[in-house]
Amino acid sequence: MKASVIIPNLNGAGWLRDSIESVWAQTEQDFELIVIDNGSTDESLEIARSYRGHDRYTLIENATNTGFSHAVNQGIAIAKGEYVALFNNDAFAEPDWLAELLKTADADPKIFAVSSLMLRYYEPELADDAGDYVTILGFACKRGDGLKASRYTKPCRVFSACGGAALYRKSILDKIGVFDELFFAYYEDVDLSWRANNFGYKNVYCPTARCRHICGATTGAVRYNPFKSIQSGRNSILLPYKNQPLVMLILNFIPMLLGYLLKVVMFRLRGFGGDYAKGFAEAKVALPKVNKPKFYWRNLPNYIWVECSLIVGLFQYIVYRVQRALKIT
Repeated sequence: MKASVIIPNLNGAGWLRDSIESVWAQTEQDFELIVIDNGSTDESLEIARSYRGHDRYTLIENATNTGFSHAVNQGIAIAKGEYVALFNNDAFAEPDWLAELLKTADADPKIFAVSSLMLRYYEPELADDAGDYVTILGFACKRGDGLKASRYTKPCRVFSACGGAALYRKSILDKIGVFDELFFAYYEDVDLSWRANNFGYKNVYCPTARCRHICGATTGAVRYNPFKSIQSGRNSILLPYKNQPLVMLILNFIPMLLGYLLKVVMFRLRGFGGDYAKGFAEAKVALPKVNKPKFYWRNLPNYIWVECSLIVGLFQYIVYRVQRALKIT
């Protein structure tokens, strides 16, 4: 089997059926569909159950919300496909979405992840995500968020694939590990892609793999809410600590400290300063549990590539903020 499409679901009654139907309508049909329900209390669980009996469909029902990473890992554990495609329950794929992802991945065995062009559902002329990047300040950012999708027509290497609509090579997952369940939600996809970068694999962006996305439908956070603020504060510390070797952490300490201070101010201005600080407190408890990958000298060129990407990411972020301040799309 070529691919296993995994959809994690939590109370997605308003959009799950349309999301599933968009997957079944793919021009590429050599795939299975795995839905993991994370303790839904609305009608979406019955919607997911209604597809039972399909020969390429599996439903896993969790009694409680186990988090995005755990749910996805459940799907990966039983996946039969050569590739694993993650798809949000509030995303809707164009018919060639999966075929385009597979074509891109098949072109190079060093490609680990392929990121889609995610379009805003209510403003489809605007990008929601065209791959993710990380700055030396410690910010993980959505490339192209709110800018015209026509800017992002060229395939390229990106720092991270957005797990809302991305393809992963399962053989590489078997080598580097799956999603870190210490990241309950948010940044878990960046963590995985960063790990792949450290081992010399590539994450790329495919502009012809398109889908529309209702941003924040599951968590209720288009931009910010208490849950997202806590997770952002917590995981923004775990992410660089886990993936940067000691020398990089020392080298980047001052810029990251500046970045955290800026974030504290930003969250306070938005009314979520206390939640963001709570995330820092949770990070302090979680840090001893981090499974930090071992340093390998043979990966030195990859670490250098990552460091250069963090520096470039800072300039990407500055340009983006200027564009948004001037309302340029």
